[in-house]
Amino acid sequence: MDIEGKCLIWGPIIVRPIGGARNIKIGRGSFINSYARFGVPQSEMRIGRDVQIGPFVCFETVSHSLHFEPGKGRGDIFAPIIVEDGVWIGAGAVITQGVTIGYGAVVASGAVVTTDVAACTVVGGVPAKYIKNTKPDQAL
Repeated sequence: MDIEGKCLIWGPIIVRPIGGARNIKIGRGSFINSYARFGVPQSEMRIGRDVQIGPFVCFETVSHSLHFEPGKGRGDIFAPIIVEDGVWIGAGAVITQGVTIGYGAVVASGAVVTTDVAACTVVGGVPAKYIKNTKPDQAL
């Protein structure tokens, strides 16, 4: 892992596959609660500065195609995840491949984030949907 400055990580955390930690970058001042899971076999997972991540949050930078080919399976789809500065991700949220969560955004507990989240907004649900805006000065 590439950790910029002082962070607080309450383990255990799960990184898959073994060796995948090299794909994780964490900004200073961030907090990662227990049992966060990082599925990072190939694509980068970048967490900004002053980010708060609740327990049991999953980051999955890989998924599978919906198309099944006999003898080949479904194939893998890889894309990075970017969490910008000042984000708060609630307990049990799932962040899927290719998602960027904008500055100061809030992801509600249990949300499944499959598309980008705009800065200074709150999202929640399955799949995550826009709930409301926050004030930019409240983000950090």
